Amino acid sequence: MDSPVQVNPAFDFDPPARDLRSIKRAIANKLRFSVGKDPLSARPEDWFQASALAIRDHLIDRWMQTTRAQYAQDSKRVYYLSMEFLIGRSFSNALLALGLRDRVSQALAEMGVDLDQLLNMENDAALGNGGLGRLAACFLDAMATLNVPGFGYGIRYDYGMFRQKIVEGQQQEAPDQWLKHGHPWEFVRAEVSYRVHFGGHVVADGSARRWVDTAPVKAVAHDIIVPGYDTLATNTLRLWSARADEEIDLAAFNRGNYIEAVAKKNLSENVSRVLYPDDSTDPGRRLRLQQEYFFVSASVQDLLRRYLSTHDNLRKLSDKICIHLNDTHPVLAVPELMRLLVDVHRMDWDVAWLHCQRIFSYTNHTLMSEALETWPVAMLVDVLPRHLEIIFDLNAQFLATLGAKGCDGDMIRRMSLISEDGDRRVRMAYLAVLASYSVNGVSKLHSQLMTESIFADFHRLWPERFNNKTNGITQRRWLAQANPELSSLIDQRLGTGWRRDLGQLGELRNFASDARAIDALLATKARRKLLLARWIGEQLGVRINPESLFDVQIKRIHEYKRQLLNVLQVIDRYFRILDQPELDWVPRTVIFSGKAASAYAMAKLIIRLIHDVAATLRSDPRIGNRLQVCFIPNYSVSLAELIIPAAELSEQISTAGTEASGTGNMKLALNGALTIGTLDGANIEILESVGTDNMFVFGLTAAQVRDQRACGYSPAKVVEGNPRLRRVLDAVREGMFSPREPGRYHAIHDALVRWGDHYLLLADFAAYVEAHDEVDRCYLDRTAWARKSLINIAGTHRFSADRTIAEYVDQIWRCPPVRLQSVSALA
Repeated sequence: MDSPVQVNPAFDFDPPARDLRSIKRAIANKLRFSVGKDPLSARPEDWFQASALAIRDHLIDRWMQTTRAQYAQDSKRVYYLSMEFLIGRSFSNALLALGLRDRVSQALAEMGVDLDQLLNMENDAALGNGGLGRLAACFLDAMATLNVPGFGYGIRYDYGMFRQKIVEGQQQEAPDQWLKHGHPWEFVRAEVSYRVHFGGHVVADGSARRWVDTAPVKAVAHDIIVPGYDTLATNTLRLWSARADEEIDLAAFNRGNYIEAVAKKNLSENVSRVLYPDDSTDPGRRLRLQQEYFFVSASVQDLLRRYLSTHDNLRKLSDKICIHLNDTHPVLAVPELMRLLVDVHRMDWDVAWLHCQRIFSYTNHTLMSEALETWPVAMLVDVLPRHLEIIFDLNAQFLATLGAKGCDGDMIRRMSLISEDGDRRVRMAYLAVLASYSVNGVSKLHSQLMTESIFADFHRLWPERFNNKTNGITQRRWLAQANPELSSLIDQRLGTGWRRDLGQLGELRNFASDARAIDALLATKARRKLLLARWIGEQLGVRINPESLFDVQIKRIHEYKRQLLNVLQVIDRYFRILDQPELDWVPRTVIFSGKAASAYAMAKLIIRLIHDVAATLRSDPRIGNRLQVCFIPNYSVSLAELIIPAAELSEQISTAGTEASGTGNMKLALNGALTIGTLDGANIEILESVGTDNMFVFGLTAAQVRDQRACGYSPAKVVEGNPRLRRVLDAVREGMFSPREPGRYHAIHDALVRWGDHYLLLADFAAYVEAHDEVDRCYLDRTAWARKSLINIAGTHRFSADRTIAEYVDQIWRCPPVRLQSVSALA
């Protein structure tokens, strides 16, 4: 696919046509000749495969034109390395990019098939977990839409992270068998494979170093097409699958030792089995290290091969490629590129390092120390000895430079790539900063805190390297695709140009006083709430009140995201309703969704508490439908597309200074939800855009959080001074929500009251409850609420991934767009 071979002029083919008759015929041909089914016996799954393959043909033609143009123009390419790409479903996205949804729907209807049924059959690609992976997917979409010569690299996980099941209120993990029925959107490139080495040792070979006696694993490429919207530009997401160098030990098999015969194969293929294996054990940590090196090694080998296919030498390498590191997981690409350049291509060390410092750029996504990866030196000795040597050499070179600049010993120790505290560990984030010509945060606050805290010394040394690129989302997925009713309302007033230029949404402010627009917005939201309520009833067997306020917190379960604070507020609200049943309470449905990491005991306990509180509310006839809690299991992109258009209140309540940016806050605001949140991450920039009257802000600022901790924060004193909070915590501790196991939530109570309340839930509780009271007051006037909703939609005009990627292109990557024929010429 990506080879720059010359095409024989005699080669001819029929490009797929876009008219109704041709689409029907293409689907029928695929059903008969590719799926091998007769319409009389075809199952819905067969129609899905046939339709997907027919639509894929339209993308292939654009894909090949794009690739050929990139080679012809000798484009500078951006290689985006990420452990996660949470792309969701591909069929509906392809239809949107091609502008063929209505025509395909009609074609299928005329054959007696419902398109919506087929779209809902597709499994979400289990290639990510949370915001990191969804951001990567939005960025790939934006790169293609802006004609950026981009190429994504990651891992093709056989079973994803896990499929979340809830059994008696507790999370259980099962394999996510997303590939069970195949994946029609990928192309297996068996001819594109590389050996990735582990273990062994390093020997001297004259002045060179050789890595020998390794255990190789084969990386095989699988390509997924990434279409741009309203453009021919179509990029590639290349995912690596691990395969054994030898499929079977035939000698062992013939001896009757069948387990030994396939042991190496199973061990090799474990590398791409699951996303984020449980790292609470040493084998789990080792496997995660192997995963990270596996995908960056294959990727760097691949991009060097691609460059050398059109260049005679490596002199222009840093002029023609950018490698972007999406967080610290891919940072082993730095020593791997050095190894390949120095050991394999015999490049001078200093020249190779100069290329590296012109090739790599790095996005930091967290300030939390536990999320900044470090690897034990002892583990690297066993798994990647040559890379450890390279890291040590880079560190020695770097520390010598610091010494020459007059830095004192303490600063040199702080900035070393090797932490000497306790067991020696390699600081991967520091290696990323050292190698990268650009280091960016993902919101204004995060970028500021990044240079004041974790990278303060590096910022003093190289202030020009650091910058901010506030995250963005693709409006095509999160509005045009997820919420067609709202999209139609906007189209009627602004036209359709906002799909490529989200800045146009700012003009919606002009309709804030338009009664017809406000009524239409209310009706649209009501329909989406009813749709979600019906789905919850059918899938979960839970009846929720579609007339209630839908209060939504959907994100991975983590203590810093403070789902627990939300639960405490729900319990307080429950008690207040019981105490004052005569009041006209605004009915509230609190919706949670998100996964807890398999080894994260506290997060899993919070999920159980959510379910116990939900069950208590459902069983109390005094509450009725005035307060309900619902947890939707197995959160995914497709579930988000169902939940977000129905949401009215968006919970963005992380402890100030902990959330790098967030993109769920943007998606929910784009669909008209009002935010209740702290001054954290991109919440601050949303507030600047929508105004204080259209957002519910509460809680300590990042500076106040630091001050509280520095001055000796005492959660017990907070509890003593707030009887309502004490009542809530006593109920949790005494087993009100777990009467058969009264001590079930002692760990939660103790973490908050006795062990320091690290994320300051109790400090923010009173302000949070007060903010919810303000939500109730505002919601009583539904028309005024809808105006605020419209202003929130308009205010998201700043948060498009297209804008973010344009900033990366102009200020970091500096790669010209590929020149292509316009789509209109092919219509």
